[in-house]
Amino acid sequence: MLRFLSVPRHRVVANTLLVGNLILLTVSLLAQDKVVWSDQEKPIVEQLHGLRKLDDTVRARTTKDLALHIRQLPIVPNKLRLAGALAGLSTEGDFGRDTLQEVTTTLATALREQPPAGKAGEPDFLYMELASLVRYEHMQAASENPQFAAAMAKLEADDTKRQNADFTLADLQGKAWHLQDLRGKVVLVNFWATWCPPCRKEMPDLDALYNKFKDQGFVVLAISDEEAAKVSPFISERKISYPVLLDPGRKVNDAFIVEGIPKSFVYDRSGKMVAQSIDMRTRNQFLEMLAQAGLQ
Repeated sequence: MLRFLSVPRHRVVANTLLVGNLILLTVSLLAQDKVVWSDQEKPIVEQLHGLRKLDDTVRARTTKDLALHIRQLPIVPNKLRLAGALAGLSTEGDFGRDTLQEVTTTLATALREQPPAGKAGEPDFLYMELASLVRYEHMQAASENPQFAAAMAKLEADDTKRQNADFTLADLQGKAWHLQDLRGKVVLVNFWATWCPPCRKEMPDLDALYNKFKDQGFVVLAISDEEAAKVSPFISERKISYPVLLDPGRKVNDAFIVEGIPKSFVYDRSGKMVAQSIDMRTRNQFLEMLAQAGLQ
């Protein structure tokens, strides 16, 4: 996953903004032109850059091995950088809870060994990453650093805003969709972009689930901040059947505090937000989210 893990609002360039969880992580944490890697670290960096090319089974095993390898490193300058990069990549799908727990433990360990200073009143983005793994992926981790408590509090506040968020956006056919008008239905709001690899990977599963459950009152609202001229042919080519909405001004992205894509939120029939993802989901992971809204 390539979250933009808390950077001044990825106004950098579209492609360098929301590449799933990998943007900030690969571009910033692993920027080889700015970081001097030791001979001990270089093989780890190479494996991190190649993770997305691996079959999921091999990727899961490699991810777990990397977590253990990084954790065993001495306290070197780049240890926290490597742990953060691995964490950002490890939520792009389902590579096993044991694997993700090892990644979480490695990040928590590196933060304890090399706590970043952070900015006044704002937790460092790696504490936000750890807090997200705990709150949304239900991993086990603890930290006595006040930045971790601040990160957990920020996530709770963000979720309150998302619960109360509302919007009206038009889809590619010009139909207006108003979130609050969909009470009585199960709604999955998905933020994505055509250039985002994890977004593209999860779309077929999401479309299959939409067609499976739409007669039971299931609605998918997929929101892109791109222009119709780019989104329409992309959707037509892939024969995606759920509604695709346009948010060119990013007002809805901002209302939902979307700092990385793909990201999904599930609301039950009463309008309560019951589940969310911090990265791409597999079919089974989507099913787990929908089950929390009563869809089986």
